[in-house]
Amino acid sequence: MLLGILCAAAAFDCVASDRFGFLPDKGDANLSFYLDNDLFANTDQNYTNGIRLSWISGARDPNEFGRVQRWLKRLNGDSESRALFRKLSGFSGHETLEYNYGFSLTQLMFTPEDLLAPVAPRGQRPYAGWLGVDLSLQTKDDRALNALGLAIGTTGPHSYAEEAQNFVHDIRGLDEFQGWDSQIPNEATLNLYSTQRRRIILNDPGWGRFGIDGFTEWRMALGTFLTAVNVGSLIRFGWNLPLDFADARLSVTAYSHQPFTTSRKQRASWSLYGVVGALGSVVAHNITLDGPVFRNFDTGTSSRPLVGELYAGFGVRYRRWNFSYVHTYRSKEFEGQDDAPSFGSLTLSYQL
Repeated sequence: MLLGILCAAAAFDCVASDRFGFLPDKGDANLSFYLDNDLFANTDQNYTNGIRLSWISGARDPNEFGRVQRWLKRLNGDSESRALFRKLSGFSGHETLEYNYGFSLTQLMFTPEDLLAPVAPRGQRPYAGWLGVDLSLQTKDDRALNALGLAIGTTGPHSYAEEAQNFVHDIRGLDEFQGWDSQIPNEATLNLYSTQRRRIILNDPGWGRFGIDGFTEWRMALGTFLTAVNVGSLIRFGWNLPLDFADARLSVTAYSHQPFTTSRKQRASWSLYGVVGALGSVVAHNITLDGPVFRNFDTGTSSRPLVGELYAGFGVRYRRWNFSYVHTYRSKEFEGQDDAPSFGSLTLSYQL
C-alpha cells in the first residue's frame, strides 16, 4: 500500500509539483526509514508497530515554494508571519533563516495483549490502525527550529494495519491476532502539528573530541487524529556529534535532518553518541483510544489527560549514513490500562 502511494505521488508530481510544490525535488536531502516496534521490549501489544518513509530537503529558497509550503509559512515565525508567531519563534533575526520542507508516509498499529479475543478486553488497548501522509515545513536559525506539519490519513481497514501485521507474522511464524474486525472504523483524519526546538550546547561539540548538545522542545497537535500539547528535552553526548539530529522515535515531524544552522563543517567521517530524553503530554483527544470524531463507536477506553515518557539510546554515523536506536518507557495512556507500554525505535537515514 505504501509503495502504491509512492508511485501515485511520483506520477502526480509530474503534473502538479510546480503548482503545489510539496513533493520531493532533485536537490540535496535526507532520506530516512523509521521503525517503532514493541518486540524490542519482548511484547506484542499496545503501540505495537509504526513505520515511516520520509524525505526532507536541504536548504531551499522560500520564493520557490509551492502552495502548501506558502500556507504553512504564515505560521512559522519569520518576518512574513503574524506578530504573535514572530514573538514566539525564538529566532535571533530573520536575515539568516533557512528553510526545509518534507514529505512522509506513515503507518501506525495498535493491538491488545490478548491476541485470541475477538474484542479487546477491558484494560487492554483497542485495535486501531492509521495510514497517512505528512507535508512539513521547517524554518531554523542557529538556536531555534520551528516545524509545521499537515497530516492527512485514515483509520480503520483502509489503513491496512491488519494486512501489514499478518504479513509480518506469517514471515516470522507467529500467531495472528483475531480481533481486527473490532478495530476502530474507517474515518478520514486531518491534523496540524507544530513543533519548536531550542538549541542546548553544554560542551561545544568540536571535531575529534567529546561534546554535549541537545534541545528543549514543545509541540502542539490540533485535529481529528490527535489533539495534545507536549513539552520535553533531548540531550546528545559523544564524539564527532553529527550536524544531523537523528531523532529515532517516530514522533510527529520527526525527520532526520540538521535542525539548526551552524558554521561547523562535517569533517570527520564517523560519529558515535548517546541520547537521553523526556517528554510530557497533555492529551485532549486520541482517536486510537477515544474513537472517531464523526462516527458513533465505543472503544471501551478513555485516554488519560497526562502521559509521560523517558527514552534513551545511541547513534552511529559513517559518512552519509546514520543509524540510531532509542528505547522508550511510557506511562499508562488510558484509564484502567493493565500495563504501561514500552517499545524500541530504529532509524536509518542517508544524506542524498
